[in-house]
Amino acid sequence: MGNPRSGLEATQHVAKVLREAIRAGEMAPGHRLVELDLAEQLDVTRAAVRAALLDLTAEGLVERIANRGARVRVIPLAEALQIVECRMVLEGLCAAKAAESAEEPDRELLRELAVRMREAVATGDVLAYSKLNQQVHAHVLRLSGQQVAAGLLERLNAQIVRHQFRLSLRPGRPQVSLPEHIALIEAICAGDPAAAELAARNHLASVAEALSQSTD
Repeated sequence: MGNPRSGLEATQHVAKVLREAIRAGEMAPGHRLVELDLAEQLDVTRAAVRAALLDLTAEGLVERIANRGARVRVIPLAEALQIVECRMVLEGLCAAKAAESAEEPDRELLRELAVRMREAVATGDVLAYSKLNQQVHAHVLRLSGQQVAAGLLERLNAQIVRHQFRLSLRPGRPQVSLPEHIALIEAICAGDPAAAELAARNHLASVAEALSQSTD
């Protein structure tokens, strides 16, 4: 059976599709979200789309402009910096938890990611490095078992995906962030919660510093 056209399930389906598109960068900040078009594309009612847009507005991913409808929310740089500061606390917590719970297969996976990250930086493959970066953070969240923090981080990261993507393409940025990720991985593999939390916080502090130098 396909997805229902109306009701709560349809609303949740629309919200999920749009949320993932925004998180993946497929819908840039300012992208217009037209109810009728989305209803036709996703084969749901306009009411389901409208309800989904309201949910995403509450999550900070969508904004409504008077007389112009809805669009993917544009996150100002100042707000992006505040989001990174929040991530610093949450990811520090998750890193500490991950260090406490990681088992040998988990450590082997993180070490393998570290090797691949080094290779990506050495060959100048920025996009591969960016994907590996995301995988490291995702594995740390999974290992932490902190579902509440993971949910909050998912929302926060979706809001600043455009800022993060631009930062990842900045010349020299991978060379700066690589040792920060290696420090995080080594602390988790060593089972050292305090060092893992510090490494995560230091990395996000570096992200905030780099973002603060942006021109937009």
